[in-house]
Amino acid sequence: MKVGIDKMHFASSHLYVDMTELARARGAEPDKYLIGIGQAQMAVIPPSQDIVTLAANAAYPMLTQADIDAIDLLIVGTESGIDNSKASAIYVAHLLGLNRRCRTIEMKEACYAGTAGVQLAQEHVRVHPDKKALVIGADIARYGLNTPGEPTQGGGAVAMLISADPQVLALGTDSTLLSQDVMDFWRPLYRSEALVDGKYSSNIYVDYFQDVFKGYLSGTKTRAEDLTALVFHLPYTKMGLKALRSALPMVSETKQEAWVAHFECARKLNRQVGNLYTGSLYLSLLSQLLTDPELQAGNELGLFSYGSGAEGEFYTGIIQPDYLKGIDLGLPQRLARRRRVDVATYEKCFNQQLAWEATDQTIDYHTDPHRFVLIGQRDEQRQYLDQWA
Repeated sequence: MKVGIDKMHFASSHLYVDMTELARARGAEPDKYLIGIGQAQMAVIPPSQDIVTLAANAAYPMLTQADIDAIDLLIVGTESGIDNSKASAIYVAHLLGLNRRCRTIEMKEACYAGTAGVQLAQEHVRVHPDKKALVIGADIARYGLNTPGEPTQGGGAVAMLISADPQVLALGTDSTLLSQDVMDFWRPLYRSEALVDGKYSSNIYVDYFQDVFKGYLSGTKTRAEDLTALVFHLPYTKMGLKALRSALPMVSETKQEAWVAHFECARKLNRQVGNLYTGSLYLSLLSQLLTDPELQAGNELGLFSYGSGAEGEFYTGIIQPDYLKGIDLGLPQRLARRRRVDVATYEKCFNQQLAWEATDQTIDYHTDPHRFVLIGQRDEQRQYLDQWA
């Protein structure tokens, strides 16, 4: 029985800042961001969006009533949690109108948690093939204004419906993972912005990729040449390119050229959005499926997931004949329609997020075009609204 990704859909902000403009505002050469980091645009998340609304806005458009009736597991992977106790998935399930018999949980291990959710969900479906699972990687990457990590910020959510006989990608049952206590990136409870040792984290990322990639090839007797493309977790796209380059000596020159060409398609949309943490690998996968003209049914993709702290996993999936029917075909056009904001507006949005305090708060959401919005906090409870209801 095949199990895997049946549908994929993405949501982010309707606002973005141009990285050339941000670089100049920070006294940096634009190529430092455009080439050195590999980013062209960065999503600017308004205060009317958080991981709950991003997750719900990502999932809602792709779900039919039949899907909703069949979903009995919802997993939200995030490192941008809004509550130390209550899972964000419960809020999302309510906004989506899921069945009360649906198991709703939130998972955390930095950027890896989305993959943890995918692996748990596919095992659940293998046991219950008549059911479906909804997995969402939703995050807002924050490092602070005028910090070294600022150009690797961003935000959004990727929603994936996991089912038997999937339309998009049939997932393999084998994987190789590595988990060790590494202090390359962390965010203490008293901070809303992450702490990161950038160069160290980049090196650990490549080391983890090499470990799990070689381990997978050895353990499964797979030839690197047999993989059509490698898809990477992309907190910024240059990081994935470094990992890819470390694998090129393992294959022929022809395959090297093919892998590099595929990678350029896989990072195209990430360059326009920025860091999604738990959703970054899966936006890259979506970008690959949407923009790569050389893909065809039967191609096997290798996926590398990484979460600082640190955990990495390599697994594969085979593209299905009807994959175009299950993916977010309108995404490139939606990204093109976003509104460009200047650096001052971006900074204002960054500083206007809902405060971590007990007071009642109101958010101006009226210019936010998305269906689900955060409108404030009352009696220490976050308030959400379906604007289209």
